[in-house]
Formats: sequence, C-alpha cells, structure tokens
Amino acid sequence: MLGRQGFSGRAAVAGVGMTALSRASGRTELSLAAEAARAALADAGIERPDAILSYHLNDSAPVLYLARELRLGEIGWHNEIYGGGTQSASILADAAMLIDAGIAESVLVYRALNGRSGQRMNALGLKLGEGAEEQFTHPYGMAGPVHQFALAGQRYLHDAELTAVHTHAVVGQSRRHAFRNPRALRHETVDLAAYLGSPMVASPLRRLDCCQETDGACALVLVRAELAPDAPRVHAVVRGGGPGASTMDKAADVTRIFSGHIAGALYDAAGMKPGDIDVSLLYDAYSWLVPRQLEDFGLVDRADLGVALHAQEIAWNGRVPVNPHGGLLSEGYVHGLNNVAEAVRQLRGEGANQVPGAGVALCTGFGGSYGSAAVLTAA
Repeated sequence: MLGRQGFSGRAAVAGVGMTALSRASGRTELSLAAEAARAALADAGIERPDAILSYHLNDSAPVLYLARELRLGEIGWHNEIYGGGTQSASILADAAMLIDAGIAESVLVYRALNGRSGQRMNALGLKLGEGAEEQFTHPYGMAGPVHQFALAGQRYLHDAELTAVHTHAVVGQSRRHAFRNPRALRHETVDLAAYLGSPMVASPLRRLDCCQETDGACALVLVRAELAPDAPRVHAVVRGGGPGASTMDKAADVTRIFSGHIAGALYDAAGMKPGDIDVSLLYDAYSWLVPRQLEDFGLVDRADLGVALHAQEIAWNGRVPVNPHGGLLSEGYVHGLNNVAEAVRQLRGEGANQVPGAGVALCTGFGGSYGSAAVLTAA
C-alpha cells in the first residue's frame, strides 16, 4: 500500500533549529526539544505555532510538555506519531496536510532524543507482529536492527558486486563532508586501512558502517507558502512499503527496502524524473543503504554503482551529491530529521558543503522495507 501526496508547494519550511549534537548531553529530552523548537520558530519569525507534531519510540519529550515549556497558553492541533526513521520524511506530509486543509497556518515539527546517553536504538528489539514471530528469527541471530539489516546488506552487496572498498567509499565521503560541517559529531577522516580495522558488528557491517548514536534535537516550522515566499516548498511526499528486509521469512527478495516500493510513486506525485534531483538526503543508518537507494531512485544504475562510489561521484560537488552535511553516519543521528533540515539549508544556499545550484532535494525515511520519501523544491 502506498500513500502519496503532491502538494505543489502549498506548504513551505520557513524555520530550522537544532541543538548541538553530542554523545552525552547531560540534559533532558524536553530541554533539547525546547531549544531546537525556539530556534526554529525564531528562524521562521513566528512567536507560536498553530500545531505541533512529533514522532518517537517512547524516548522523547511529549508534545504537551513541550507546549508548556514554550509557554503556550493554549494549543491547537497536536499529535505524537509512534514510529522511527520511516517518519522523518512523511511527517512533512502530516504538517502539510494540516496547512492544506486550513487547520493550521504554521506547524512545529520536532524530534528530540538522548540516543546515546539515554535509550539506545541498537538496544531495541525487533517488533514482528505482536512478538510471536521472534521465536523463529532469534535462533538465527536476529537480535535487533543491526543484525537484521546486516543480513539484507550481505545479500545486496553480493548481488550488486560491491565490496568493502565501496562501503568504505560511502563512509569515507560522509566523513569528508562532516569535516567541513561545524555541527557534525565526526570530523576525522577515515582511510581504507582504518575502515578495514574497524570492529565488525555483524558482517558485513563494521562499526563505521553504522550511524551515530546521538543526543540532540531538531525542529522545523512549516507554514502556508504565501507566508514565506522565499522558503523551500514541500512538493511531494510518499509513504509505503511491502515485502523485503522487514519480512525476511516471507519475502522473495530480502534486500528490498522501502525505496524499491515507493520511488516510482514519488516521481509520479512530484511530476519529476531522477534527473531532476539536485541533492539527495538519504537515510544512511547503514552504509549499504546509500547504493541501494541510489539504485532504487534511479540516480545510479546498478552496473555503475561501483565506479560512482569509488570515483566519489556522491561528493557535494559530484554528479549525484549525497548527504553533503555528513548524514547520519557522520553528522549525527536525530532519527533522520537532521537530514531534512540539511535539505532545507541546501535549498536556501546555506549548506556547509553547498551543492551548486541546488533547487530540488530528495529526502528519505528508512524503516526496512517500509519508509517514506519527500521532494523539496526551492521557492
């Protein structure tokens, strides 16, 4: 099943706010959320939002708590979506629909977590059905997301004829991007020898192939486009999925992730084709997800992936720029919302590694074979 929305730029992202990213914030999630929210509202020039939305996994500051912290005397439409990375792109549609329906003129969207010092993502167990199916997968080492997606990655890399040299190219490029990003957690470069020496977590995933565990918060403010004529627009959003990496016991292709299900629908909703994308903000929870999504979204043919990665064509000034801020692998992990924030900066011309002439950005949200994607356009 696919849900798709083509908004034709009726909602714009007028404000972006982020806290510093760290591995030990020493603060509550509420404090982090409030800082990011205030920064985004100030950036948008708005005193108070009409609506507030967030997504979480029981690891964040509740919306009503944030409303009190922001000293809002009353609150209009508000919602908390239970979910992870799948929501990072699709929550833009939730906000845009509120604006499109006339329910709100401004919507605050945020994600806050102590993802390293508090509840850690890699400690979350798989949620298959109501848990009954876990008895069949645990004996095969499926103890959590890393193990599950390592198995899918192992098969994909084999089928695509990609090796550790190519996954290093993804990680190495993300570090080079982060080197020039003052917000990034990681500023050190990683050569091939250092990459190969990184501890193996679950083959083929080394520690360096896995995204950061981060404390921090990110917030966006969306408004009716006419209220912010120079702000980037939400052009189209698609959410959906099907058999694949999330349902390996039932899938014909365990390597299939969300992008293989929704890419065509996204381009249809946007009225675009792959060649229209100027910069891609891809949910890089694991390094192999970058070539997988490049292939699925038609940005690089499978036969050309090895050369494209090795030749650094995914660099900010390359043929298919990917995550010029360093992504989740190197900037930090705010459950994907920081990637969307970078898309907005790129379309404003304010990126740390600014992609020349960036006018169309692709943002993705990964949750195995389920996920979402959005197209943002410059005003």
